[in-house]
Amino acid sequence: MEHNKLLVGTAKGLVIFRKQYGHWKLEQSLFIGMPVSYVYIDKRTDEWWISITHRHWGQKLHHSKDRGQTWNAISMPKYPARAKLKSGKSATLRKIWSFSHAGNDRPGELYLGTEPGGMFHSKDHGQTFLLMEALWDHPTRHDQWFGAGRDYPFIHSIVVDPRDSNHLYIAISCAGVFETTDGGLHWEPKNKGLVAAYLPNPMVEVGHDPHLLLACASNPDVMWQQNHCGIFRTTNGGQYWDNVTGIDGFPNYGFALTIEDDQPDMAWVIPATSDEMRVAVDLSLCVCRTEDGGKTWTSLRKGLPQENCFDIVFRHSFAKAKGTLAFGTTTGNLFLSQDYGDSWVVLSHYLPRVECIAFA
Repeated sequence: MEHNKLLVGTAKGLVIFRKQYGHWKLEQSLFIGMPVSYVYIDKRTDEWWISITHRHWGQKLHHSKDRGQTWNAISMPKYPARAKLKSGKSATLRKIWSFSHAGNDRPGELYLGTEPGGMFHSKDHGQTFLLMEALWDHPTRHDQWFGAGRDYPFIHSIVVDPRDSNHLYIAISCAGVFETTDGGLHWEPKNKGLVAAYLPNPMVEVGHDPHLLLACASNPDVMWQQNHCGIFRTTNGGQYWDNVTGIDGFPNYGFALTIEDDQPDMAWVIPATSDEMRVAVDLSLCVCRTEDGGKTWTSLRKGLPQENCFDIVFRHSFAKAKGTLAFGTTTGNLFLSQDYGDSWVVLSHYLPRVECIAFA
């Protein structure tokens, strides 16, 4: 399927770019003024989903069956009354951080990852969502999960094994990677090899801060994560994570990550300077690519600003479709490459802060 649209979720609405005759042009803007926090394309059906996180009206979820021509509002999932936070207060939905469809053998099933650390499951195409209580009741949640730049932990990545719909991974900031092999009845941490340098015990089992988790489509046992403490990769389904941070420490910190679907050794990251500063490294915007599983990294800078650049890229604001890559920044710049990142062009300098993007 050719991807000829780019959906850009911003702090002030959804902006759609369309490719025509080899060039990308802004086609339309929707939900103007609304902070679009997540964009998801269901690859099974080509249906679009967006979440909106509004300061006054709370979280909203919208769904389109016709590529954005019309939209339906979806009833928001609710935490059950028994769901309590560490403080003893009742849990309430603060933000939808991730969205995923189930396997092709389960056409009506969807998953939502949320803050404050709950995961919801729908069996009826989003008409109703139920909290996955075995995860919420995990014995590590109260004492070992915590917020990272947020008040509460949040599930920002959901990976469904295409070979087995009962097999899922999730990534939680802060807690780490968890795996279920029975459709969510039981969950086990999968963080061996990760480093949590900010904790008294850096090798702790639970308490890690993955910024994004992705699995290779052609070999799902190979997964990558851009982590608070470096870049990590597993080739054995999370049994052990190898630190593949650049030999000289670059790239290291960042949020954004994308990988090649049919080449498990190929990935791209966009570095940033530290959790305290959160700006482009040396105020110079750069994309780094590896083609050998992280043994070496190449800096890709052609077409990107190399002076006085304060941009960083959020975890869901970097996307790939075949050889085309795109990312949006915190200062409203949108960049695109049609040669696997070797060179970049600007699609816009004038967007609001970019929260998320997806090709359709």
